Amino acid sequence: MARRPNIVLVHGAWADGSSWSAVIERLQADGYTVTAPQFPESELAGDVARLREVLGRQGGPTLVVGHSYGGQIVTALGTDAPNVVGLVYVAAFGLDEGETIGKLLEQGPLGAALTHLDVDEQGFAWLPEDDFVNHFAADVDPVRARVMFAVQQPLALSALDEVMGVPAWKSHPAWFLVADGDQAIPPEAQRLFAARMKATTVEVASNHVAMVSHPDDVLRLIASAVHAVQ
Repeated sequence: MARRPNIVLVHGAWADGSSWSAVIERLQADGYTVTAPQFPESELAGDVARLREVLGRQGGPTLVVGHSYGGQIVTALGTDAPNVVGLVYVAAFGLDEGETIGKLLEQGPLGAALTHLDVDEQGFAWLPEDDFVNHFAADVDPVRARVMFAVQQPLALSALDEVMGVPAWKSHPAWFLVADGDQAIPPEAQRLFAARMKATTVEVASNHVAMVSHPDDVLRLIASAVHAVQ
């Protein structure tokens, strides 16, 4: 049997590596080697460089999974993605060349989770507690959601204007979990991303942080990707 790929999990904005905890536990129980690093989210180039460092440590084929802005990081690997054998998007951005997150969000009503961004003096955007608990993580237990709020990783507002280069999904097979109740990235946009990249797609009745509220669905999608790339 072909070697199982390593799994690298890329968190998004206003989350951190711990947001993958339930998925990590399940993957490790199934015998996978899993890495879920922290990303500064101060600039896309720095986040991609961090991901490349992590990929360089894998020592074998690797499946990369991105959530939310983590999909932007994964996509920006472009054609230079050492060890990567597949891409999995979980309620994530999957832009095409020349696009920006900001221009995409301008095309429709802003999701309820993002309507009151609190931008600090250094230009980092934070989510207020009410928006985080009731919209960003709406289907997560409120006690858990408030913990996530406390450890949120803010996003540099300038990231919304970062222009995508050649996307990694043009040269790698992709899988996509659409969160059909998402209040951060519109589900319609997620469906567009998935269709353009010809991704194997599943839809889940979930809010934005599906890996927290629906870890078994995320695990099944990752497992199907593993089976395909083997």
